[in-house]
Amino acid sequence: MENAKMWGYARVSSTSQNLDRQVTALSDYGIEERQILQEQQSGKDFNRPVFMSLVGTDRTAPLLRAGDCLVVVSLDRLGRNYEEIRRWWQYITTELQCDIVILDMPLLDTRCADGNLDKRFVADLVLQILSYVSEKERLSIRERQRQGIDAAKTRGVKLGRKRIPKPEGFSEVCALWREQQITAVEAMRRLGITKHTFYRLVKEEQ
Repeated sequence: MENAKMWGYARVSSTSQNLDRQVTALSDYGIEERQILQEQQSGKDFNRPVFMSLVGTDRTAPLLRAGDCLVVVSLDRLGRNYEEIRRWWQYITTELQCDIVILDMPLLDTRCADGNLDKRFVADLVLQILSYVSEKERLSIRERQRQGIDAAKTRGVKLGRKRIPKPEGFSEVCALWREQQITAVEAMRRLGITKHTFYRLVKEEQ
C-alpha cells in the first residue's frame, strides 16, 4: 500500500536492561530510527504508554495506519500474556488492517505477498498454538506445585510461615500486658522484640 510505513517496537522490563540489541536488529531489518519506538515497561499487561501510542486509545489516534507493518524482535517483547497478545494481534491485523512481523519466528509474519492469504492464516494458527502451549505450561506448573505440597504434607513437612520462637519470659510479660499492668510498648521493650513480632506472637498464643 502506498505510503505504508514499517514501525519497530522494542521493549525491556526495567531501566537496568538494555534495548540496544533489539534496536540494532530492527535497524538492520530496514526500519528507520525515528520509526523504532522503545519502552521500558513490564510485559505483564499492555497498559504501556508507547505501545498504546501505536494502537491508539480513546483519546488518541493510532500511529499505525492501514497497510503499515509492526515489527518486533521476539514475541515476548510484545508481552507475556498470550491471551492478551492474541487479542491485540487480532485488533492490529483486523481492525487497524496492519501486518505484524516477529523477526525470530518467521512463521509469525502476516504480510500477504502476492495475495497469498495462507501466510496470514498460518501466523494466526501459530499464535493460537503458542497460546495453548503457554496455558498448558501454566497449568502444569500449578499441578506440580500442588503435588509438591501434597508430598511434603505426607512426609510431615510443615508448610507456611515458620513460627517465631518466643523470647524468654514472654508468657509472663504478655500476662502483665493483658492485665493492663504494663503498656504494649513496655512489653516489647522488656522482651526486646518489634511491634510486628509482639502482636504476631500474641496472636499465635490465642
